[in-house]
Amino acid sequence: MIRGKCPPFRNIVLIALLTLMSNMAAMPRTSADESRAHLARSGMHQASDARQRVLTWQQLIKSNRDARPYEKLLRVNNFFNRLEFVNDKDLWGMEDYWATPIQMLSSNGGDCEDFSIAKYFTLISMGIAEEQLRLTYVRALDLDQAHMVLSYYPPAGAEPLILDNLNTSILPASRRTDLRPVYSFNGDGLWLARRKGKDERVGGAARLSRWKEVVARISHEHMPPIR
Repeated sequence: MIRGKCPPFRNIVLIALLTLMSNMAAMPRTSADESRAHLARSGMHQASDARQRVLTWQQLIKSNRDARPYEKLLRVNNFFNRLEFVNDKDLWGMEDYWATPIQMLSSNGGDCEDFSIAKYFTLISMGIAEEQLRLTYVRALDLDQAHMVLSYYPPAGAEPLILDNLNTSILPASRRTDLRPVYSFNGDGLWLARRKGKDERVGGAARLSRWKEVVARISHEHMPPIR
């Protein structure tokens, strides 16, 4: 549950301005004054859009805390799947970077890890139990590449439902024959996928350095308490 004031606006402004400045080289040459004025106008516009996305996200959480679990899954999946897919190299200048939900909303995009992480923490903020959610690394067979999705485990041992940015329909895992699970994790543990029987627990998610980094950053953005 999000408490207190909205996330710091300075973070949103900084991301928007940095994104704009990285594209300045492609702008037509103008006078220094015109360039500065254009930068200011564009920066304010991008920052305003970013702030509105964050406020809309917070309203989504607040207005759906009492919704049924499947309605929460559907609304969160649809909300984030409207953002653009952008790889880490183009967005952050790094080969592998796990963004926080606020960073993703501020930049208006992210890669498969970012989509899954944003959905995971948003659903926890809405009241979905953490033990019902796992971030799942899979092999996307049609693309022949690694991919991440969010798995939701209903009560009573039902098979998980898959929230994905490639296939936007929420489907049972058995219907996602295009995905081959490799391992999954949440704040409580790390599991290796097994073809027969249940997944094998192999320890805690703290073994994953990217996970530790993104949890630390989220903890400073006024997201819910994280173990």
